[in-house]
Amino acid sequence: MKKVIALITGGTTGERVISVKSAATISHNLDPDKFDVYKIMLTQQGWFYEPVDSVRIEVDRNDFSVLYNGRKITFDGVFIAIHGAPGEDGKLQGYFDMLNLPYTTCDALTSAVTMNKGYTKSIVQDIPNLFVAKSVQIFKNTPYHLADIKSSLTLPYFVKPNNGGSSIGMSKVKNQYDLQTAIDKAFKEDEQVLIEEFIEGREFTVGVVKLDGKITVLPATEVETAKEFFDFEAKYTPGVAVETTPAPIRPETKKRVEEIATAVYAKLNCRGVVRIDFILLGDEGDFYFIEINTIPGQTVTSFIPQQVAASGMKLNDFYTKLIKETIG
Repeated sequence: MKKVIALITGGTTGERVISVKSAATISHNLDPDKFDVYKIMLTQQGWFYEPVDSVRIEVDRNDFSVLYNGRKITFDGVFIAIHGAPGEDGKLQGYFDMLNLPYTTCDALTSAVTMNKGYTKSIVQDIPNLFVAKSVQIFKNTPYHLADIKSSLTLPYFVKPNNGGSSIGMSKVKNQYDLQTAIDKAFKEDEQVLIEEFIEGREFTVGVVKLDGKITVLPATEVETAKEFFDFEAKYTPGVAVETTPAPIRPETKKRVEEIATAVYAKLNCRGVVRIDFILLGDEGDFYFIEINTIPGQTVTSFIPQQVAASGMKLNDFYTKLIKETIG
């Protein structure tokens, strides 16, 4: 018997565009012999099912159902493909928990905590062989002093919204006099801002997922860009960054990365597929944790589809296993 899956996309942030592209990849690769998929669009105006042969139909949020062709459609589970709020910050997860409806991502608590980069670092920093950049966290309506920040951190700095994604609102600050401008830019995206020391090294990202009851680390990707850092344009414009999957690293480094990534996934109590961004110093030296994405992009240019292919698995099979592990 086929499972009835709601693929929920859209969202209320600037990452909505990426979410729609991710959902297109996912729906194209969900096995039609195993799943009946209904794409649900979440916007500021409401939640809608948009069948190709009809006008859009509003979702009944009392039980997350859709009335279509005189039939009430309910779901066996939800594939959440919303990056940013309210899909990645725990709000949707809390709603589905109250309805006892399973979903493909981390639970509400893990989702909420990991959206906050500062809180996440404080949880993972005790993991063996994992390092975090020195940082200062500031809040919009709480006084802060630029002099204190400058005295406690060494230039250059990364200034980023603490709860953001896709590098929106992020700046690299090389000159101390540019710090305030960077903070103001980040505060346009979030109520909290993280200022951290810039870590010089090779940039990587790696997908981690539980499949068949076992935590699996996908082949890592090395990211090289001519831009100052891996920003929104570099992430989503083909050709701006060079992405090498699997990353050219030594076997012993690969093993260490897998051990650390597995430990992060376990310590944060993750579910589904996540992506961990990190930097290796020098000659494949210290592993510096950058951030974790609990709903990583699934567009055709995104890392997870690249890494799934590099692991020798078809995306169709990957999504089937992911749904089986998280929804049943």
